[in-house]
Amino acid sequence: MSITKESELSGMKKISEVVGTTLKLMREYAKVGMSTKELDEYGGEILKSYGAKSAPYETYGFPGYSCISVNKEAAHGIPSNKKILKEGDLINIDVSAELNGFWSDNGGSFVLGKDIHNHQPLIDASKKNLRKAINNIKGGVKISEIGYLIETEAKKSGFKVIKNLAGHGVGRSLHEEPENILNYRVKSNRERFKKNTTVAIETFISTNSTVAVELNDGWTLVGNKGGYVTQHEQTILVTDKYPVILTESNEIWN
Repeated sequence: MSITKESELSGMKKISEVVGTTLKLMREYAKVGMSTKELDEYGGEILKSYGAKSAPYETYGFPGYSCISVNKEAAHGIPSNKKILKEGDLINIDVSAELNGFWSDNGGSFVLGKDIHNHQPLIDASKKNLRKAINNIKGGVKISEIGYLIETEAKKSGFKVIKNLAGHGVGRSLHEEPENILNYRVKSNRERFKKNTTVAIETFISTNSTVAVELNDGWTLVGNKGGYVTQHEQTILVTDKYPVILTESNEIWN
């Protein structure tokens, strides 16, 4: 959305702090032996305590308050009592919500407990990539150039990007223009970031796959060539200098 007055910025800051704090607390709450359903319900209670509503549930009828993807799941994992977390699991939590007519989105991948499967390099590449991408965003910058940067940095680390998942505008709804802030360059895309707009920037870094495909449950996405995928996401306010990171309360870079 385009921020035109102080009340709009205040609304975006408030919901962004809510989703960021919820993500941080869910990450800290996750324990070996816990089901993803229990973790999701914990996050749902935090959102309710702020008066916020789960965006995927409200918008798409998603069967959970947040998307929790484990190991080979790339995105949109459905919380389940049957999915029990184990030591060394690669977990991604994506939290988006609405409060007072404003929407914000964030996510992050992490290893539960000890990194016995060596997922940390992939996680670190995704985090570093997101930070570098955001550092280079300001009004007037081509969206395709940020996509090029993300893919180039991923390759330097020995990884790939998922090409059909993307960042997006956010604010008055969960997905707004620009709808495809991709992790690679589409040369024909002449669209540029606009000053005073709010967007969700996401990195989707993978070991093997370049496309996410949907499972039969109608939600869960996995890589087309297997392997693992990490995602990190911040909602930002684009300025003519360094962006304002609205969801910084998630502490995903710590």
